[in-house]
Amino acid sequence: MIHRRLLQLAGLVPGHIVLVAATTLAVTGLHVLFALQVAAALAALVAGDLDRAVAVLPWLGLTAVARAVLVWAREVITARCGIAIRTRLRDRLLAHLVTLGPAYTRGERAGAITATLVDGVEGLDAYYSRYLPQLAVVIVVPLTLVIAVAAQSPAAGLVLGIAVLVAVIAPRFWDARLLTTGRRRWARFERLSADYLEAIQSIPLLRIFGAGARTGDLLRTRSDELHEDTMAQLRISLVESAISAAALHLGTVLTVIVAITSQPSGSDAGTYLLGILLLARECFRPIGELGGHWHAGYLGLTAVDGLDALLSARPTVTDTGSRTNQAPHGAAVAFERVNFRYPGTTSGVTDVSFCVPPGATVALIGPSGSGKSTLARLLDRDYDPDAGSIRLDGSDLRDYSLDALHRSIVVVAQDAYLFAGSVRDNLLLHRPDATDDQLRAAAAAADIASFIDTLPDGYETVLDEHAARLSSGQRQRLAIARALVAEPSVLVLDEATSSLDVDAERRVLDGVERATRGCTTIVIAHRDTATRGAGTVLRVDDGRLAPAGHVPVATAPVRDGRP
Repeated sequence: MIHRRLLQLAGLVPGHIVLVAATTLAVTGLHVLFALQVAAALAALVAGDLDRAVAVLPWLGLTAVARAVLVWAREVITARCGIAIRTRLRDRLLAHLVTLGPAYTRGERAGAITATLVDGVEGLDAYYSRYLPQLAVVIVVPLTLVIAVAAQSPAAGLVLGIAVLVAVIAPRFWDARLLTTGRRRWARFERLSADYLEAIQSIPLLRIFGAGARTGDLLRTRSDELHEDTMAQLRISLVESAISAAALHLGTVLTVIVAITSQPSGSDAGTYLLGILLLARECFRPIGELGGHWHAGYLGLTAVDGLDALLSARPTVTDTGSRTNQAPHGAAVAFERVNFRYPGTTSGVTDVSFCVPPGATVALIGPSGSGKSTLARLLDRDYDPDAGSIRLDGSDLRDYSLDALHRSIVVVAQDAYLFAGSVRDNLLLHRPDATDDQLRAAAAAADIASFIDTLPDGYETVLDEHAARLSSGQRQRLAIARALVAEPSVLVLDEATSSLDVDAERRVLDGVERATRGCTTIVIAHRDTATRGAGTVLRVDDGRLAPAGHVPVATAPVRDGRP
């Protein structure tokens, strides 16, 4: 089966596919040559001409050796083709996923995306490296051999041609049903993969609430559903295989019977019949191999919905900016009558205007869900405003390339992600060329240096996924240190100290203030203690900058945010 999206993706490795197809054609040609040589040798033996039979043997050996070498070469080329396909396809999918950004991944389940990137791409290996090249062979070889048989016996050629058409076309009537079943199976596989990933990541929570048994029952039920779909798919597949096998064997038998009834008289009758028999067998060999490759690549074909959904998704923001340099240190930030609603919801922000002068620190406070983090996401260009504009150093954010913008603005979220890797690798994420002194200075400012020194290997200590063995406060301080290493133009702390006690929070914020002198800073917080260093405090309520209210921060005037 040919799928439009999969054909488009085949353009990533056209040379590999053509090379595999050419090698397979050469192998098939040697199969045919070997069959004709065997027919000649057997006919000579039947005729009692031992000398002629022996004379064919060296050629048989040479053909067999050449075929073995070509089969080995084909397998090597096929394996390399598979590696190239998986690598380039994953590169494209991951690059597109990065382009889609957090706005896309927040709306999708991580397990489903992982299933597409891992299992779906693995399944496409056989589709591209074996099925498509074999399809080219099926188009060429059976037609050529049917013509060759028809030249010897038109009646036998007609029967063989009909049998080939039945073997190729009849199973296709089941393809639509098989693909429907396969897509349903893949959807359940994606859901089960996502369920398992979430369950594994939530084991501590499940234990606390005693929900492990219920979750296990749910996973068992969905595993049973996946098993039922798999068996239904297998039953349809077996019917298809039975039709192909019947056409293959009956076609060969009927072709030989017709050839016998119309065989010419003479001493070469044996060679004639044996030749037709073996040519008929070689005519069906590529079709049989195509069926095997079809089933091997079927998983990838059923995963095409996930691949298509990912590749068809459009990013919420476009990277069309012409400013490629990082904004100046301490650049001003201005929100000008910004309106935004999350797609499909009524939540967002309305008519927000405020200015953060160069090098100043501004705090945003307000209840949960009021829109504070939405402003941070808009500043980081996870989304673009529906109306109004956001300016950095006097230029609209859209004038910056995304790379330049992300070098200019660093947002430290409440639950910042830490990767499985060393402490050093995590700190160098934004700025790989930072020196050891810069790492230590940032760690000291974030009040995490002494803790890192107590780790078994210091900065080379390998953290597990999401640094799960660290406390929430330790993870937050590492994330803040990582942001300080980046030396951004604008630093946004979005509840970045929420897991720290008051004393630890004070030490961290004092260290950040010393390390970021001259850097424009926006602090988003609930606690008054987090806003102590802010020159201005803005209150956000229900997506709007609220009128000034009481904020117990002695040095911070509260404003409605308008310039």
